[in-house]
Amino acid sequence: MAKRPSGRDAARPRSPVRRFVTRASQLVALLLAVTVLATAAMRFVPPLTTAVIVERRVSALSQGRAYHVDYRWTPWSRISPLAALAVIASEDQNFATHRGFDVESIQQAIDAHEHGQRLRGASTISQQVAKNLFLWSGRTYVRKGLEAYFTALIELTWSKRRILEVYLNIVELGDGVFGVEAASERYFHKPASRLSTDEAALLAAVLPNPIRLRANQPSAYVEERRGWIVQQMEQIGGSGYIKRF
Repeated sequence: MAKRPSGRDAARPRSPVRRFVTRASQLVALLLAVTVLATAAMRFVPPLTTAVIVERRVSALSQGRAYHVDYRWTPWSRISPLAALAVIASEDQNFATHRGFDVESIQQAIDAHEHGQRLRGASTISQQVAKNLFLWSGRTYVRKGLEAYFTALIELTWSKRRILEVYLNIVELGDGVFGVEAASERYFHKPASRLSTDEAALLAAVLPNPIRLRANQPSAYVEERRGWIVQQMEQIGGSGYIKRF
């Protein structure tokens, strides 16, 4: 028979390695629980701020300059469907069918890069929400891994309409301008509920670089993109397309 451990052996403290592994496991479990609960709560509760807004504030503070944030949460019912249609046409035409990651677009981007073209982004709207809401800027593997994690959480706990609603409220559309309500009031002097097709397309057209590009003073590049986005809005189904969400 195997010898039973003595009381002295049973009371022997665990090794430092085992204690570290236990503490690390507990910390990971706690972080997972916090992120899951926070993400699930935001299905119903508007975010008070975003990681991008915090990052912009900190950057301005470190440079000793003033930074005013115009961020106005506006519910889905008070945003023109054309705004949602424009960002889908511009950023993520497979939004309705993918589960957070557009594998087809990623493969197309890789193929184009292999044929000598500049590597272009293939982030979905869901990925952009995850990045803007929770994460810092950068292209490290750690950040990309966290982006994938939060994207999966968002797709699991939110509806497609909620993803669009949050995106339209937190997307950066100018220096200190966040969300289509703030942008519509700033650039077109009207609420987001009254955006026209061209105005919605202009807002979507500046998304590649919202700090440099201006929706109210469009460059030739922005005008070209606006025209292309309007065409895409019509091709994917027009305003009736948004009724599926």
